Amino acid sequence: MTEMVSFNTHIRQFEEQGEKTGWTYIEIPQDIADALLPGNRKSFRVKGKLDQYPIRFIALLPMKGGGFIMLLNAVMRKGIAKGKGASLKVQLSLDEAWKPIDPDLLLCLEDSREADHFFKSLPPGHQRYFSNWISNAKTDVTKVKRIAASMAALQRRMNFGAMLRELREQKGR
Repeated sequence: MTEMVSFNTHIRQFEEQGEKTGWTYIEIPQDIADALLPGNRKSFRVKGKLDQYPIRFIALLPMKGGGFIMLLNAVMRKGIAKGKGASLKVQLSLDEAWKPIDPDLLLCLEDSREADHFFKSLPPGHQRYFSNWISNAKTDVTKVKRIAASMAALQRRMNFGAMLRELREQKGR
């Protein structure tokens, strides 16, 4: 089992920061990240608790100046019942478990050789971007729309970010 680290921090929010504008996050200092995964400068997954709220499969993202950030999505913010500026007790350890790829996405990939081939060529973390987006849909209708969008993008050899940008552009028209 990997080491558990504990620290206190404050919830932050990006102001005007391009695509990150408005994102809620916490900072993970480099020494804390090194205690979890020494010498690593790439994104990695953690599990643990934010106050008493349990988390799993959460990515720490590297920042240019050193250290990492953990994005706090709406579900996490609701779970901790806190927002920007609030104090937070954080307990983390390396999460070496792999979240399975959404089974409905896997079924659809079986029907498209092109999409399946491109999907399998992506790094595991990038595969999970698609899978998590689909799995986190709140309704069946939304899930079906996300699978359809993902399949269309994968058939055109588009990564997750490119697909989201295209979807945003289409929505803005």
